[in-house]
Amino acid sequence: MERKVRLIPYQVVGEVEVVSEVPRGIELVQAPKVWEKTKGKGITIAILDTGCEIDHPDLRERISGGRNFTGDDQGNQDVYRDYNGHGTHVAGTMAAVQNDNGVVGVAPEANLLIIKVLDKNGSGQYEWIINGINYAIEQKADIISMSLGGPEDVPELHEAIQKAVDNKILVVCAAGNEGDGQDSTDEFAYPGSYNEVISVGAIDLERRSSEFTNSNNEIDLVAPGEEILSTYIGGKYAKLSGTSMATPHVAGALALIKDISNKSFERNLTVPELYAQLIKRTVPLGNPPKLEGNGLLYLTAADYLSGVFSQKVAAEVLKVK
Repeated sequence: MERKVRLIPYQVVGEVEVVSEVPRGIELVQAPKVWEKTKGKGITIAILDTGCEIDHPDLRERISGGRNFTGDDQGNQDVYRDYNGHGTHVAGTMAAVQNDNGVVGVAPEANLLIIKVLDKNGSGQYEWIINGINYAIEQKADIISMSLGGPEDVPELHEAIQKAVDNKILVVCAAGNEGDGQDSTDEFAYPGSYNEVISVGAIDLERRSSEFTNSNNEIDLVAPGEEILSTYIGGKYAKLSGTSMATPHVAGALALIKDISNKSFERNLTVPELYAQLIKRTVPLGNPPKLEGNGLLYLTAADYLSGVFSQKVAAEVLKVK
């Protein structure tokens, strides 16, 4: 029997024709407060998904290229159009341009490499995913984002991810939507449960843990994943829910973090070092670690904590005086 991988189930909450706003999820992770330092220019995020609507007004400037590994469009490798909507939505959360129309992404100047590994039905072969990862490596992507998965631990997929990490690529994956809201039960989906990937769970816009988010000891952090407004097919916008929607917040954030960190340290940081920089930018929400990992992605956490520390030091100095 042919092994299949699918989109992690998600919910379309609603579609709209016209919007002009910074989505609440982008605000919640504090992305706009980092844009004075960087908007991700020069960083490439490879999206392994259902393709992308390449002529969407919020995305067309950000797409640097792509490849189709599915059977859609008679298998034409040069046509990576999205007939599903999912890939276009995650692309917008990552890098929709800041143009005072539509929406804006976490890293509005990052480059998007569109790698279509899931067909119009949201289904794909493991071989397509593996080929997509290898293509991202060949194209020297900085980050790979995958909001897809299945229950099966496939060694060849794991090996491809390990190869990507060995090539200094950060790999971000959705944790999965089979959760029951309890940290006492584990739900594993792959590739999200591999130790080498950054596994992303979901919260709602009020910072509550999403009922559907998988819980296990491989969760690294959480990001907004309910009623997330982003780009959609047909030149539209839509609100979707799922850990699929949380994942691109983290992928976009890593584009910002990589640019800031490499400039600050005056060298290219390693994958473990960049992971440490990401985790420095989280805040705990009070949920068990199996539900939230290190906490909520919060890009200004390091600045906030250093400010609190400075205030405490100043208070101690005044006491001594």
